[in-house]
Amino acid sequence: MNSLQKKKILEIRELSVSFRQYADKRGSRQTSLPVISKLSVSVGEGEIVAVVGSSGSGKSLLAHAILDLLPYNASVSGSMYFQGEPLDKARIRALRGNQIAFVPQSTTYLDPLMPVGGQVSRTRKDKEKKEKQRKIFQRYGLGPEVDGRYPFECSGGMTRRVLLATALMGDPKLIIADEPTPGMDLALAKKSMEDFRAFADEGNGVLLITHDIELALETADRIAVFYAGMTVEEAPVADFASEETLRHPYTKALWRAMPQNGFQPLPGFQPYVKDMPKGCPFGPRCSGYSKGCQGEISMRRVGNGSVRCAAYRDGMSGSAAGQADESANPRAWAEAEAPGA
Repeated sequence: MNSLQKKKILEIRELSVSFRQYADKRGSRQTSLPVISKLSVSVGEGEIVAVVGSSGSGKSLLAHAILDLLPYNASVSGSMYFQGEPLDKARIRALRGNQIAFVPQSTTYLDPLMPVGGQVSRTRKDKEKKEKQRKIFQRYGLGPEVDGRYPFECSGGMTRRVLLATALMGDPKLIIADEPTPGMDLALAKKSMEDFRAFADEGNGVLLITHDIELALETADRIAVFYAGMTVEEAPVADFASEETLRHPYTKALWRAMPQNGFQPLPGFQPYVKDMPKGCPFGPRCSGYSKGCQGEISMRRVGNGSVRCAAYRDGMSGSAAGQADESANPRAWAEAEAPGA
């Protein structure tokens, strides 16, 4: 069964997020700063969908928007659905921490005044929950002495394991994990991915936000590639076996930047939200950039994946399509940056 046939647990359609801020030092005029524009992603039953992209591409903001954890000056538009029903603020509050579990990137989500064992088990008297908490801790190398420690007494890697245990304690239908593995050694990181895989295989869903594309490719079913607040490609993991089966030039650049594929950095940098080019935000870094890339570009389905690229046609994208099009107008590339670093 492919991703189109699976029942959707989470579906995000054309999500946009902006922040109100003062435009001058006097605070007399406000402006809106768009940080996410028409971002789409979905998670089906039995799926792990990994969201990858460089820092500032909107990955963590997506998680915070789903869970209604954005600050007061944020404005959100678009559609969000959980198990086919719209997600409004009241429903998000009811689901958060129950049907939807969150593994945050920041370790400051833990209560600094409460021992971590009690925070994970959420009880002092329920023996069954305490036993479950202890088994999860043991699985991640957290001994009995850790139960009574406060967050400030735990290392960064230990704290991340505690946060992961918190998500696995309940009975959620969806886990949103925002960079859950930094600070863990490779064995523990792979073990956490195995737990996500087992959780998804039971008919649940995982939205995995990560910089570690190699680890994601070992575990996930689909990869959603973000760039400058947009989804530029969504593809099954199998498509990452070769550059030729990928669609967007930025995704191809991510593939080439992986160590086993040559570790080739991509010249240029992701644009700041105040300096977005017209049309495709990747345009200034793409050798296939043309006038057709300067307008509105929508996601379109191609085979088992989808792509947001005006130049994509007949299996060609970016530079390949640009070389075949006489109207292509390559831009100069600036300082080097490894994608997704």
